[in-house]
Amino acid sequence: MKNPARVRFAPSPTGHVHLGSARTAMYDYLIAKQSGGQFVLRIEDTDQKRYVKGAEEELMSGLHWLGLDWDEGPDVGGEYGPYRQSERKEIYQKYARQLIEQGDAYYCFCTPERLKEVREKQNQEKQQPRYDRHCRDLSLAEADQRIKEGESHVVRFKTPLTGKTTVHDYVRGDITVDNALLDDYIIVKSDGLALYHLAAVVDDHLMKITHVIRGSEWLPTFPLHGMLHRAFGWQEPVWVHLSVFLKPSGKGKMSKRESADLLKDGKSIFLKDLKTLGYLPEAVNNWIALMGWSLDDHTEFFNLEDLVQHFSLDRLNPSPAAINFSKLDHFNGLHIRNKSVEELATLIKPYFLQNGYEVDDEKLRKIVPIIQERLVTLDDCLPFASFFFKDEVVPEAESLIAKKLTASESLKIAEDVLKILESLPDVSHEAAEQPMRDYIEASGYKAGQVFGLLRTAVTAQEVSPPLFESMEIIGKPTVIRRMEKAVELLRGLSEA
Repeated sequence: MKNPARVRFAPSPTGHVHLGSARTAMYDYLIAKQSGGQFVLRIEDTDQKRYVKGAEEELMSGLHWLGLDWDEGPDVGGEYGPYRQSERKEIYQKYARQLIEQGDAYYCFCTPERLKEVREKQNQEKQQPRYDRHCRDLSLAEADQRIKEGESHVVRFKTPLTGKTTVHDYVRGDITVDNALLDDYIIVKSDGLALYHLAAVVDDHLMKITHVIRGSEWLPTFPLHGMLHRAFGWQEPVWVHLSVFLKPSGKGKMSKRESADLLKDGKSIFLKDLKTLGYLPEAVNNWIALMGWSLDDHTEFFNLEDLVQHFSLDRLNPSPAAINFSKLDHFNGLHIRNKSVEELATLIKPYFLQNGYEVDDEKLRKIVPIIQERLVTLDDCLPFASFFFKDEVVPEAESLIAKKLTASESLKIAEDVLKILESLPDVSHEAAEQPMRDYIEASGYKAGQVFGLLRTAVTAQEVSPPLFESMEIIGKPTVIRRMEKAVELLRGLSEA
């Protein structure tokens, strides 16, 4: 991209930030950064009925978490503000009036009751529901007088009744519609606030936006946005409508309503949840970037800097993309393994602290290298490694019984192992492994039986990081104590 791009991410503060919004924001950010342009955050809050308190703050927090920092916006300012549409009401009214005076829009005074009757009649006659253009030919003088008298009204765009309108999407090509199939859309509501159609077009022009990247849900009204630009005589931006996200099954569009069911399985389409669930922002960026775009047929690991370098609108795919949470897990694991020991220790420490563990930083740095390969999400550190920070662990007595052995036979192993450990100078890998293997060979027990019992005694887990490395970090006194507890538990079972 040769010329600096000015792009805008323009969400409505009507709920939690979902993956579709995050992907749109990221593609905007990538185009701005790689072209030396500007990434603008604009809050489209004209629909006050759907406004959710706190949504704007959550939105900004989510974008910052992903590393998608904006150059202009409601909090940082800029020369094209204000950046909240609710603060731009007079601007839209000025341009709406311009459209009316040049014959491209008109005031409509039809009441909700009349509009309901029109729709019901159209439904009965199996006609496409739309406004019947009752007020389309009112003179401006009459309309102004009725407004002066306080009559409620909206502003509608005067869609051509004949011919065709063609608009061009960068990914999908030309899209042509018969004007006769289109409605006279409302562009200013009765409360004087502009609808998205007018507000977005006016803002994009005044803010010098060069590329409009948005969801495919705007395709049905795309021709209207093209017509509005042409009515004003403005150059249209490059339009890009992204692919739809499908449910993980691939059947049907993913919606916010299904998020509660996903959360039960530790998955979510909302940024705030993904952060809580232990996903890295780098992994989320990597994942959503590839849901609609690819560099080639084999490269899959990207950080944000890589994406800035390689992203291209030319390689966007308009086909619907099924949300694949297994892929997110895969990318999260890759990015966890790409972290330095210091970085990962810093990231997982809060999970231990939040669960009441006292964390020694030096010990944590020793733990990270032996668990890093095994973590899928950051919170996996808890079930996998919390035994390191417990004073005592008490496994289920039955879990100490080695495979295909009795409680008495397992007790014998535990007593033998305890004696070996007590005789060692320490329980490091170098000091402990060979004596244990010598014991296995001499006793005739299987390695899985002996090491399995030892693992359960030391960690109270069936799955743990490498055993001897774990013992070395825990230290001989604690390992001996835990082994003594295992002997006690197995003795209880043997005597029962």
